[in-house]
Amino acid sequence: MALPITQNVGGAMGNPHYDVGILGLGYVGLTLATVLAETGKRVIGVERRPEVVEATNSGRPHFSEVGLEEVLTRVTQSGQLTATSKFDPETWCDTYIITVGTPLSSEGTARIDMIEAATREVAANMRDGALVILRSTVKVGITREVVTPILQESGKRFDIAMCPERTLEGNALQELRELPQIVGADTQEVADRAAAVFRHLTNSVVQVSSPETAEILKLVDNTYRDVQFAFANEVARVCDAFGVRAHEVISSGKLGYKRTDVPLPGLVGGPCLGKDPHILMQSASGKGIVLEMAAAGRLINERQPVETAEFIAAEIARRELPSPLEIRILGMAFKGIPATDDLRGSMSLQVLAAIKKQCPDASIGLFDPVITPEVLRASFPEERVFSRIGDAISGASVVVIANNHPALGRISPRTLREFVSPNGFVFDFWNHFSHLPISELGDSYFGVGNAGVAT
Repeated sequence: MALPITQNVGGAMGNPHYDVGILGLGYVGLTLATVLAETGKRVIGVERRPEVVEATNSGRPHFSEVGLEEVLTRVTQSGQLTATSKFDPETWCDTYIITVGTPLSSEGTARIDMIEAATREVAANMRDGALVILRSTVKVGITREVVTPILQESGKRFDIAMCPERTLEGNALQELRELPQIVGADTQEVADRAAAVFRHLTNSVVQVSSPETAEILKLVDNTYRDVQFAFANEVARVCDAFGVRAHEVISSGKLGYKRTDVPLPGLVGGPCLGKDPHILMQSASGKGIVLEMAAAGRLINERQPVETAEFIAAEIARRELPSPLEIRILGMAFKGIPATDDLRGSMSLQVLAAIKKQCPDASIGLFDPVITPEVLRASFPEERVFSRIGDAISGASVVVIANNHPALGRISPRTLREFVSPNGFVFDFWNHFSHLPISELGDSYFGVGNAGVAT
């Protein structure tokens, strides 16, 4: 059970004043709160989930992030960081940072209900002169059109800035200290004030001319990456059609030729790339603009699980693999480099759904190098869960490698062939082995952009 706020602040001699209050202790909020506290700031984090409050105050992160537990333990034990489920009326902060989530609704639009709720909490708690920073990823205009009016209703004076989060999961603590921090505000005075908060983390601060500029900047960054990966997946489709290897085409094309830097193909998702292009498109549609390239990128990346599941089903039929089919999916987190246990927006979930639709009678088993078996069982109660990769692949009809964690690329195709059932095969979304010659891959290994090459 969460400790009451009076007990939380008792370790800091009952002082109700904090330098920074952070609304939302998800991935963005907890990492930021921890690093700010490490710089000497007194930080209070507000989080509605009682289990997260309790874990935070015990120094235990509720997600996997390199180095976080060590620092979190240190700053909570020292009293620099405190978590609570709501502000005490006597508590107040110089700066409030809103980091709550903005997931897509069932209609595909970015939700703002959590932004509104967090802003009301700030409005009720802040004193005259507070600085409010919005860090959540939002549709363009939310800072000015949603957050500001709610704060104004309080009748209190405040400054507001938009400073988007841009850290890479698995490398967040380092990037918070190194990445340029974007600051968008209407006046230089407010921009300088917000910049001063982040200069406790890094000297690299980029000031832009308005909150809208900062909002768009974040969306453009991730949409650009999404479109890049979509083009790589288009290259893979062409290579499959002509029976050549996408890995060879892309890797060879880069050698000594700086004008081309096509990424390798693979699954594209996660809490940012799967969402932010949609938010940018929604923002543009409000001005009567259709972002055709962004839309095409999302179409390509979102249909990939279905296309590859169709290939897998066709290959099962071609090989006449006997029932009951034993299909294994390795890597359920949305990525493996840097490693994470985050399932939000993971395309592995779409791969699982597509395979179940194509092969409804198959027995499907799951393994992830980072996510614990307990979490996998709770998240996927209908599937069999494995705690060791060897057990997962042993006797499998089909092995699907669905993220790029290095552990999934340590068993060579030759060894994999020895583990899987006779005439079974491997489909690798991340081309862990496509750099090897075809003679090493044999006829039991396929990858994105390598599906028409096996001999």
